[in-house]
Amino acid sequence: MNDIPLSMLFGILALLLFLSAFFSASETGLMTLNRYRLQHLVKQKHAGAIKAQRLLQRPDRLLGLILLGNNFVNILASSLATIIAMRFWGEAGIAVAASGLTLMVLIFSEVAPKTLAAIKPEAIAFPAAYIYSPLLKLFYPVVWTVNLIANISLKLVGVNTSSVQENSLGKEELRTIVAEAECLMPPRYHKMMLSIIDLESATVEDIMTPRNEIIGIDIDGSLEDILSQIQQSKHTRLPVFKKTIDRVIGFLHLRTILMCINQAGFDKQAIIDSLLKPVFIPESTPLHKQIHNFKAEKGRIGLVVDEYGDVQGLVTLDDLIQEIVGEFISDDSCVKKHVDGSITVDASVTVREFNRITHSMLPTEGPKTINGLIVEYMETIPEPGTSVNLHGYHLEIIERDENTVKQVRFHPK
Repeated sequence: MNDIPLSMLFGILALLLFLSAFFSASETGLMTLNRYRLQHLVKQKHAGAIKAQRLLQRPDRLLGLILLGNNFVNILASSLATIIAMRFWGEAGIAVAASGLTLMVLIFSEVAPKTLAAIKPEAIAFPAAYIYSPLLKLFYPVVWTVNLIANISLKLVGVNTSSVQENSLGKEELRTIVAEAECLMPPRYHKMMLSIIDLESATVEDIMTPRNEIIGIDIDGSLEDILSQIQQSKHTRLPVFKKTIDRVIGFLHLRTILMCINQAGFDKQAIIDSLLKPVFIPESTPLHKQIHNFKAEKGRIGLVVDEYGDVQGLVTLDDLIQEIVGEFISDDSCVKKHVDGSITVDASVTVREFNRITHSMLPTEGPKTINGLIVEYMETIPEPGTSVNLHGYHLEIIERDENTVKQVRFHPK
């Protein structure tokens, strides 16, 4: 070694430091690749992505190869730096070489390349995959032996390396990914994707028109009143019942009956003959399942019933679609925002709708309306002027009637 010129030794040392930086950067780049983007690029036939995915299918072998190369060049660089330092300072050069090389390896072969790889993993990982693929075949016996010894050592402490499985995304993890991708898509599409993910956790009870707001036709009423209601209705389908909504006999499609009204002999029996079979939906039915049911049965409307068979509300296909895409027609009558930042709310509005409009985080697991939340929390119907701290929100009761809260004002936090 004493016959080798210093210039060549310095050149070899620089090469070794570069190789160490390559191993460090490629390790970080390959291990920090976005697995879902990698799968997308593989489907697009990206050559570098294909090679990287093959290497990552056995991360133990990949890490074994990288660490084998990295440790070899670092140890060789340490020996070479010691030889160079001893030529300048003799025995004292050993300490100089150790401290100097440690600093250089830390900065130029570890921190800097790994930081670069963490910022731009694909730019580092894909070219490195072309190098590691043949190297893995070349040094496979050595890598296999190293991994075998390492795996046996892990088994001695109770770690089974063969039981490691690919992590799958849960609903909440997927929701977090979509929520963080807000800047990558138009706001309306972003809200739609979040709504689709939330379909599984919502039931028809969350979005139904409550029983007291159902508009229907009492077939026992006078024919004149029934005709007047049909002609003035804003809805295309109405439930028809006898005396009470719990005795529904069918749904009336107004487009069908309007063509028959002016015919001779039109009477209540003509209405009954044109009714569609009523559809009853358990209140615990998830929204995604009810969409499938409507599609399979070619239906558009159903009555929501509780465990006793009593009608609790009404849900339509439009309600389900609006839960995904939002309201077709913006209606701000139930929620009014004021200049001071406060919000006046009709207490009959559902919690889900209030959260969607105001971007609030009121709980949706319990009562379905703002009125229900307040009454459950206070265990009474509060008087106007009462202030409440409800789940972190300060609100004031504005109006009530005998049995419900009618209007509430939410004050800014």
